[in-house]
Amino acid sequence: MIKINPWINFNGNAEEAFDFYKSVFGGDVRKVLNDKDENKMMFITLPIGKDNMLIANNVPEGMGQVNENENRSKIAVSTESKEEAEKIFNGLSSGGNVEVPMSDGMGSYMGMFRDKYGIEWIIEFSPNK
Repeated sequence: MIKINPWINFNGNAEEAFDFYKSVFGGDVRKVLNDKDENKMMFITLPIGKDNMLIANNVPEGMGQVNENENRSKIAVSTESKEEAEKIFNGLSSGGNVEVPMSDGMGSYMGMFRDKYGIEWIIEFSPNK
């Protein structure tokens, strides 16, 4: 396993929050914009230390508002191979609810699920990392 990174969901203010986090941690914020609408941010990252990354996104309007009293974060696991990604995905999602099956897209192989304890996970392998 390469690293585990926290992923936070926001109600439209991810960029503002990351400007604040950058003021504390330093580093360079990287935004990825939605292909369909260049004015809407898909997700944003901030390196923290040598091997860690804080990741966030604004929840798409069609999915409704994030309930700030519930879990609004995910654990993102980056792996060294597709096989490792599959093994971790299949193991942790057992008994849980798969939201996005493992598949290729946007330069990585990834999937998303909520485990049987209600924790949300994103498992991904990016051959370019």
